[in-house]
Amino acid sequence: MKHAAIFFPANPRKTEPRRGWAPALLRVLVARAGPFALPANPRKTEPRRGWAPALLRVLVARAGPFALLAVLNAQTAPIHSKRAAKSFELTANPAAAQWKKAPPIQAAIDPFGKPSPGRFEFRTLWTATDLYFLFTCPYDTLNLKPDPSTDQETNELWNWDVTEIFIGADTDPEHRYREYQVSPQGEWVDLDIDRTSMDGKKAWLWNSGFAVKARIDAAKKIWYGEMRIPIASIDKRPPEPGRQFRINLFRLTGQAPNRQSTMWTPTMNRSHHTPEKFGRLLLER
Repeated sequence: MKHAAIFFPANPRKTEPRRGWAPALLRVLVARAGPFALPANPRKTEPRRGWAPALLRVLVARAGPFALLAVLNAQTAPIHSKRAAKSFELTANPAAAQWKKAPPIQAAIDPFGKPSPGRFEFRTLWTATDLYFLFTCPYDTLNLKPDPSTDQETNELWNWDVTEIFIGADTDPEHRYREYQVSPQGEWVDLDIDRTSMDGKKAWLWNSGFAVKARIDAAKKIWYGEMRIPIASIDKRPPEPGRQFRINLFRLTGQAPNRQSTMWTPTMNRSHHTPEKFGRLLLER
């Protein structure tokens, strides 16, 4: 049985309008645990509580707790970005006062929705002019570009350890979106993506005006990356609560042939450039 094509839907309320998210979750757990993981006689083993608790316990035990975590984090709901009181300087520090109101969101799956060892977490805030993102990335080893440059963008930065944001306005065609990257050394690149042409030179020579800050905590083996992205580089409309963006977030780690891709929601293929699988980011008060 091939399970790679079974994944948690991008919007369970849309794909399962009458049945909700539970059937989709059940499908993923059965796919990961295997069809023979079902309890032999749940009514006998769970006479008072019925078969559902027994089924869920068995599936989680067989699929593993990280499989459940990955499923629940795989875009089960929009990313909620809270409004910051004012613009702030980048520190790449999750303990900074401005980030205390932004809960961390886990990203722990590979392109096909399976648990990934390259897990990371991110937070987000917004102001009248900018979107902010902060990444926290544990590591064993780092794949860093020699002779880093932080005063100009680094084309093909994605060949090294990096975090990425792919984001587009919900009024733009699906094939149009922006890409922003930051490395552990503070290198950066931004790209204007048009999937109908994929003109690489034109894409990376575009300049969004975004800013980055990164730092490596060698003692804790964690690196942090922070971005400030002008909202006008994504959507010409002024931001307001309730505004949504199409989005996915990624982390690339390691060297070939063991390069790993970790993401917020699965693309179901090896390419990050799969806008039809993007989730949603929602601006809140």
